[in-house]
Amino acid sequence: MTTGARILIADDNPENLDILGTRLAAHGYETLTATDGPAALAAAKQHAPDLILLDIMMPGMDGIEVCRELKRDASLRFMPIIMVTAKSGSSDVVAGLEAGADEYLTKPVDHNALMARVKSMLRIKALHDAVQQQAARLDAQAAELAAWNHELEKRVAEQLEQLEHLSRLRRCVSPQLADLIVSGAADNPLVSHRREVTVVFLDLRGFTRFAETAEPEEVMGVLRDFHAAMGRLILEWQGTLERFTGDGMMIFFNDPVVVPNPAERAVRMALAMRDAAAALAEHWQRLGFDLALGIGIAQGYATIGAIGFEGRIDYGAIGTVTNLAARLCAEAAAGQVLAERRTLAAVEHLVDIEPVGPLTLRGFTRPVVAASIVALSA
Repeated sequence: MTTGARILIADDNPENLDILGTRLAAHGYETLTATDGPAALAAAKQHAPDLILLDIMMPGMDGIEVCRELKRDASLRFMPIIMVTAKSGSSDVVAGLEAGADEYLTKPVDHNALMARVKSMLRIKALHDAVQQQAARLDAQAAELAAWNHELEKRVAEQLEQLEHLSRLRRCVSPQLADLIVSGAADNPLVSHRREVTVVFLDLRGFTRFAETAEPEEVMGVLRDFHAAMGRLILEWQGTLERFTGDGMMIFFNDPVVVPNPAERAVRMALAMRDAAAALAEHWQRLGFDLALGIGIAQGYATIGAIGFEGRIDYGAIGTVTNLAARLCAEAAAGQVLAERRTLAAVEHLVDIEPVGPLTLRGFTRPVVAASIVALSA
């Protein structure tokens, strides 16, 4: 049965080559032969045998020098070598082993001893090869893992950069708009488009008088508390903050993300804002500041998209609906939420209202039917 092992026999005696070749072939080994030192060295480098049986006394280059040359070659260093020679002196044995031979047999060679040494050396070679192959696999896996780690680090860095970009963008525009811009999940929301929206406009009653008499630090403190409280509610109800105007804000619903029941969201947010502002007003009153919130709500179509110039772009809504919400806000008394009839029709089953009669609003040729939203229905 063939073992698959390849053995190089180097000897200048044809009879020895024949004997050794016959014995090894009987055990299923493939054999190569060389009759001098240079040929043995060349065959070893060309065919990379699993084992070499090497005579010492050969023409051109003796076995000791061949052994040394083979051990100098990093790719052949672990190729096992058995010296098979007539030289049996202890100094010869020492020289062969010092040159790098793994075993030393003297001629005439005992067949059983030879085969035992051959099998032993081939087992060692097989173990060495297995270790080398495993090391190569581990090196390949390590390289692959390093590549994966590099790719992972790159992706994490890109994601962190995107998150940082998104975080900065969220400070400038509504979170919904920032998400759409960064993800590119939809058509460019900055391109002008037309959509029905519900607009909420709010500002503080008495703020102009307060700002004229208060210290700048007091004004900024009031605005900071006001914006923080209103901002939390805008995020909670998923509104789009269009602008700050000092003590005023404009928020709209149903763009850039289309939401169900935009009028209901707007009304619920407005009532929550009224309650939050009332709590703030109590605190401000203790400080001597007489401030209260007024809110106007309107529903209708607007043109929405990027507004500005190269150095500064905002996301804005333009149309009669925004003007109407602003005028209703200006008309609202302290703590009042005024809405026009389209908004009221959309939420009539949800709220309690008080009619305020047709309102004559600046910029509108006809009186506007409106009502004050008192509370959510029980």
